[in-house]
Amino acid sequence: MASDDEFAEFAAAALPGLLRFAHVLTGDRSAAEDLVQTALGRSLRAWRLREIDEPHAFVRKVMVNSYATWRRRNRNRETTLADPPDSIAEDMSRRVDERDAIGRALLSLPPRQRAVIVLRYYAELSEQEIAAVMGTSPGTVKSQASRALRRLAAVLAPPTLTVSTTDGAERD
Repeated sequence: MASDDEFAEFAAAALPGLLRFAHVLTGDRSAAEDLVQTALGRSLRAWRLREIDEPHAFVRKVMVNSYATWRRRNRNRETTLADPPDSIAEDMSRRVDERDAIGRALLSLPPRQRAVIVLRYYAELSEQEIAAVMGTSPGTVKSQASRALRRLAAVLAPPTLTVSTTDGAERD
């Protein structure tokens, strides 16, 4: 059986990546820190009880499940966002706007779809690895990813410009 010291070494080495993963998943630094702390606490209990073959995958699975549970419990709560800083450099403003739009689009996805997208494109896991993390089949991962990508495309698509003609008709 693994020791607490071995878990501490694992957690210290994995912490930066887990925080990045949690931040992309939650969209909030504070919530990401809380999620990682919760996941590591739960994982330590499991670590003490049995051998965990893939600790990174195990902790990510705990994070995804914990986050989905948290979202279900708190879906009707109001979220307060800080105002953006007044002095965004002009050349960086477009990148910031794009990143913000992508972040908001990710937050609009249901938790399981968001988890699939984050695991696939941020953590760069295969469909089989995602299925293992989420405790589902690769086919479910594919369908969740497909639905999520369709929804993201719709949310991120540029708005269609409608122009009124002199006769009052509208054209795209």
